[in-house]
Amino acid sequence: MDAHSSEFQRLIGVQGEDFQHKLDLVVEGQQMLGERMDRMEAELKAEIRKVDQRVTAVAADLAAHRADTEAHHGVYRVKEG
Repeated sequence: MDAHSSEFQRLIGVQGEDFQHKLDLVVEGQQMLGERMDRMEAELKAEIRKVDQRVTAVAADLAAHRADTEAHHGVYRVKEG
């Protein structure tokens, strides 16, 4: 009976170690995924800032062009609609 009990205890220990190893792998994968998502979020924010700067520059160019066009009443006309 003691032989069976010690063998059972050993098997339980092996199963516990195997489970802990697999759990450690899952945790490590989750940490890596979280880090990757953080990097992607930072990259997306940087791209959004670039696009916002471009849109602002185009809007400024358009406003300047419109002001220039409206300054030349006899030659150019801005028509809405």
